[in-house]
Amino acid sequence: QVQLVESGGALVQAGGSLRLSCAVSGSIFRINDMAWYRQAPGKQRDLVATISRGDSTNYSDSVKGRFTIARDNAKNTVYLQMNALKPEDTAVYYCNADIDVYGPFGTYANNYWGQGTQVTVSA
Repeated sequence: QVQLVESGGALVQAGGSLRLSCAVSGSIFRINDMAWYRQAPGKQRDLVATISRGDSTNYSDSVKGRFTIARDNAKNTVYLQMNALKPEDTAVYYCNADIDVYGPFGTYANNYWGQGTQVTVSA
């Protein structure tokens, strides 16, 4: 069984910073692409940033230049450093990962989500 556990969400004033973490645990062979998504109330879940196993990154236009995604493969953890936060960044932030996991006959690929962490930015 694989678990993704996010942490670091909080209430912060506009212009402030937060660092989200997502730790992966379980019967993991290899973690491939990792990503952060967010979902504001009444809206769809949107992609925020992605990072490959080789540290290639991509960002949505709305966060480019303010957010930084990073990963520590030794700790099976992905981070999202969020600076210059705006009220429109308010959302539940979800971690997502493509993971090769151990099965009874070898390894197989699957996609996993965390439970989410709330980020609220006040004006």
